[in-house]
Amino acid sequence: MNTFLRFINMADFGETLKTIGDFGLFQKRIVFALCLPNVILPLHLASLIFIQSNPKCHCNTDWILRAGSNLSVEEQLNLTVPRQQDGTHSMCLMFSPGDWDIETIREHGLNQTTGCQNGWVYDKTLYDSTIVTEFDLVCDDVNTVGLAQTVFMAGIVLGSLLFGPFAESFGRKRATQIPMVIMLICTVTTGLSPHFYLYLSSQFAVGIAYGGFRVNSIVLATEWVGVTRRSYASCLCQTFAGAGQLLLACMVFFIRDWRVTQFVIAAPTAVVAVYIWFIPESARWLLDRGRTQEAKALILRAAAINKHTVPDTMLDQIDEKKVVQKGGILALIRSPVLRKYFVTISLAWFSLNLTYYCLSFNVGNFGLDIFLTQLMFGMTEIPGHILCIFILEYIGRKKFLMSTLLTGGLTCFLILAVPQDNAVAVTALATAGRFFMNIAGSICNVYVQELFPTSLRQTATGLGSIATRVGLWSVCFLRQGEQNYLTLQLKQRGGETTIKKDHVTLECLLNYKKMFILPTLSISFFWGQELIVKKIDFECLFKNILTNKM
Repeated sequence: MNTFLRFINMADFGETLKTIGDFGLFQKRIVFALCLPNVILPLHLASLIFIQSNPKCHCNTDWILRAGSNLSVEEQLNLTVPRQQDGTHSMCLMFSPGDWDIETIREHGLNQTTGCQNGWVYDKTLYDSTIVTEFDLVCDDVNTVGLAQTVFMAGIVLGSLLFGPFAESFGRKRATQIPMVIMLICTVTTGLSPHFYLYLSSQFAVGIAYGGFRVNSIVLATEWVGVTRRSYASCLCQTFAGAGQLLLACMVFFIRDWRVTQFVIAAPTAVVAVYIWFIPESARWLLDRGRTQEAKALILRAAAINKHTVPDTMLDQIDEKKVVQKGGILALIRSPVLRKYFVTISLAWFSLNLTYYCLSFNVGNFGLDIFLTQLMFGMTEIPGHILCIFILEYIGRKKFLMSTLLTGGLTCFLILAVPQDNAVAVTALATAGRFFMNIAGSICNVYVQELFPTSLRQTATGLGSIATRVGLWSVCFLRQGEQNYLTLQLKQRGGETTIKKDHVTLECLLNYKKMFILPTLSISFFWGQELIVKKIDFECLFKNILTNKM
């Protein structure tokens, strides 16, 4: 009975929104204020994507300048750094320093090698400074780059897990304010990090804030908007995030020092961290918690800003509805219908994000200039989300979601069909696949706002976004597997572990793509079959995938 009354209460609130204006000036201000920070969020990926994980470098051998101060750079390298089998200078080895004079060294040479003793000298043609060059994440520590990405993604997963239920208990407003404050403090701390482990800790905290804000901002924005315009709020948040992807390419192109970018990111974050405290709480959540007086005050404020009047009878009806129905994880699990919705949409979220971030983190591996590729990624996101707003109203959610997931997965699959040295074709297909996955993400965000009641909406969104972040987190492990694959291939070929990554990039990418294309296709197929109520032997499907010898 309580559940029935709660649904009636929320249905009546939908009528209230129609009376006060379901997408008036009040709602537009809220949506814009909550969407704007989504421009900043993608910028936090700058130190993780634009890192040139295997930069050209060699051991610092300035010790020889004490013997001969007039040596050219090339001569210094020839005398102090051994060459690899391909003729290039080693990245991780140097000749052991000696106390000979320069003429003796030139005549007899140095033969005994050792690891780099005084750090490395890096080529700064592409970047002035990255976390790789700052913390010397090369040679024996090359896998640590993957650790940095994994820690950040782990923070996002934890943030989604913590701030979803947090918003149910303490409100949507608090669950957007606290993450922004954490993000501001830890972004500055990241830029000031004197060593790698403090950087990791700061990025973990930034990830927590990232996951917490992204989930709750969309929910708070959509709960103030009427049903007919709810897709607007959700898709606009995604559109602003697309603008952030575009800004990311421009920012790193002009600012190629990772510490400076952290402070640039912190500046607009500080502005958001101030005005976010003036965002009103969700009236839906207040009513659901029985705080009717606060909800009435916000409804009257919204009506005044939208220049509408609220009948006294409507306010009296709000006073009468004081049913408090708590949701939570158990309530979500106990309902067979909601449980089915949740599992299905989580699978779709995992699938599309696994593909999306595999493409995003490999932005520099498609053959074209990394800045141009990132610019293309950002430019295609914005029209994709805007297009999503209008198409959703014409063909509905289900058909549109199935078609975008399947088309995106097939587009990525076609990458294997084109010559891997055709950078234009590979980049075009990767951009198209990412375009469709972006649209699918927007549809999922709209779906989750419409399928679940207010008391469960935030929990479902938070837990569902964990599937999103697990997909994202899986990318880090796939990339780590790629690095291990490279090392194994180098050893099998009898070469040094310091041989440049380019020697096996194409072979590695070919194997790597299989790992994220197949889950996308399989889960996309499962999503379509689930929604049209057909049965599928899912275990058999995955067995076929695992035994596929593509």
